Amino acid sequence: MKTSLKKIFSRTMVFLLPLAGGLLLGILLILFFENNVVFYPIKYSEGIWNTSLLELPIEECTFPTSDGLKLHGWFVPNESAKATLLWLHGNAGNIIHRLDQLRKFRLLECNIFIFDYRGYGRSEGDPSEDGLYLDAVGAYDYLKSRPDIQSTSIVVYGQSLGSAIAVDLATKRNCSGLILEASFTNAKDMAKEMFPWFPVHFFIRSRFDSETKIKLLNTPLFFVHGSEDEIIPITLGKKLFDAANHPQQFYKISGAGHNDCYVVGGMEYLQQLTLFLETISGKPIPDQ
Repeated sequence: MKTSLKKIFSRTMVFLLPLAGGLLLGILLILFFENNVVFYPIKYSEGIWNTSLLELPIEECTFPTSDGLKLHGWFVPNESAKATLLWLHGNAGNIIHRLDQLRKFRLLECNIFIFDYRGYGRSEGDPSEDGLYLDAVGAYDYLKSRPDIQSTSIVVYGQSLGSAIAVDLATKRNCSGLILEASFTNAKDMAKEMFPWFPVHFFIRSRFDSETKIKLLNTPLFFVHGSEDEIIPITLGKKLFDAANHPQQFYKISGAGHNDCYVVGGMEYLQQLTLFLETISGKPIPDQ
């Protein structure tokens, strides 16, 4: 009997040890390359950087961060601007990959300021979660220092990873409103979605905890999410929406994926953004 138990134990261990070893190795590799999983920057000079070829009134801008980096962005003025849109883009590419959407946003009555986080495009440094939070604060403070937008409000538009940066920024600076597109609750929930059979969420260092931070805000919120988002499921966007304080709105774009809300939504998408901007235009910025 003892011999049989030993054989069963030995055979079980022969099966389990390689499995456990592979699981551990996989977790270690993911943790080691965590930043590479979270951030996908494309640096200068890949792409079209000559703004004179883009048929947009782009002003090249540089501004500092509190930890001494110099970041690069584009300011696109609008003569009839009622607000200034601070655009925090997603985790891949850089600002030149948002050109098509930038052209569409020219129909909104607002100035637009889009910039690259550290390590993206022409911005210095390497990306990190805390670093991106500093970058957003630096961009906001730069806008507030400009004499040409003092009379307009600042509305923060965060896409995907940028939505988490936007929520964090709103806990540190007063914003007239937040537009959160393809948003999510936190990094652990995203890890569960990305690695459903791998317990990576127990070990990752990234937080991006919008679910906790959004409860601190009284800022008007406008959520946008594609019903067919293949990267951040709409359920995570709705979960963040449910955690938020009033006033908040949720706009679902049927048939849209992760990166094409403005394409699938078309004019209705722009009209919904315009309505939100109109509802907050001229109103005092709420205290946090």
